[in-house]
Amino acid sequence: MTTTNPDAPVTTPPAVPRKKEDRPVGSGRSERLSALVQQHGALAVLLIVSLIASFSFDSFATGDNVSNMATSSAFLAIVALGMTFVIITGGIDLSVGSLFALGGVLAAWGSRHGTLVALLLPLAVCGLIGVVNGLLVARSRLAPFIVTLAAMLGARGLMLSITDEGADTYLIGKGSFLAELGQGSTLGLGNPVWITLALFAGGAVALRRTRFGQNVYAVGGNEDAAALMGVPVARTKILVYALSGLLAGLAGALNAAWLASGVTILGSGMELDAISAVVIGGTLLTGGLGYVSGSLVGVLLLKVIQNVINQIGSLDSSYQQVVSGAFLAVVVIAQTWLGRRRQLM
Repeated sequence: MTTTNPDAPVTTPPAVPRKKEDRPVGSGRSERLSALVQQHGALAVLLIVSLIASFSFDSFATGDNVSNMATSSAFLAIVALGMTFVIITGGIDLSVGSLFALGGVLAAWGSRHGTLVALLLPLAVCGLIGVVNGLLVARSRLAPFIVTLAAMLGARGLMLSITDEGADTYLIGKGSFLAELGQGSTLGLGNPVWITLALFAGGAVALRRTRFGQNVYAVGGNEDAAALMGVPVARTKILVYALSGLLAGLAGALNAAWLASGVTILGSGMELDAISAVVIGGTLLTGGLGYVSGSLVGVLLLKVIQNVINQIGSLDSSYQQVVSGAFLAVVVIAQTWLGRRRQLM
């Protein structure tokens, strides 16, 4: 007869790792295909829509139309770049539309004191508002939705107070360096386009090749685990919200330079367009996964859809919102399905 010692430690056999040959046949290939669709699906749709539009409308693929689309996309793309970093951390920034308008007004107002003031003033003010957003989200642990909603209202109110409830419109003098920065072109493309491409190149390097970028992914993937690993969670959040505010202010300043005035009615709903472009580009709203290049593709896709609707002529511009909303819903559903599929593999 054998006896069992109740005080003896209970040991469990180690988990046997699943061998590669034990996995379902084709699971690795399916996982790679799902990841490829999630990352580059928007690009494929953009190419298909552009190809169809080129054959359907004679004026779509012309140099002037492509240049106009690229320039008008640049401002939203800069805002979407900052939004990409925020969403990857699992946050959201609803203040970017108001910061865009505020940045444009501050740039036009500051242009009376020189180009340097016109550029630095919106960057400083909008960047500071972004820092405050980050501090409230990271240190006070307030919901990003509420914090940035309050910042959206506050920035819009500040912009209206500067312009006397929108009655004053500040102009940017023709021939100034600031006007040339927004209205000039190089190699057939507007200067804002080249600035946007440079920012996206820098953003891609920062996100993929730097410790800051790895921290952004870690915070979005699992904030508690990131903190245990020594990742500076609070500092990372503050930096991404500061970056979002800074880029929104820069986009507004460039847009004011392009229009030669600080228009107060701009930026309304821009935060939703930026979020849509980022999500369409493959960034998960839940955080932890995202691509800078995908956000740029998402912006271009939205602009191409808008241009196609304008080319049709018989459709009202409101159809753009309908198409964009439907497309966004399809993308979110597809992302959720692909994410669950990859977890089961």
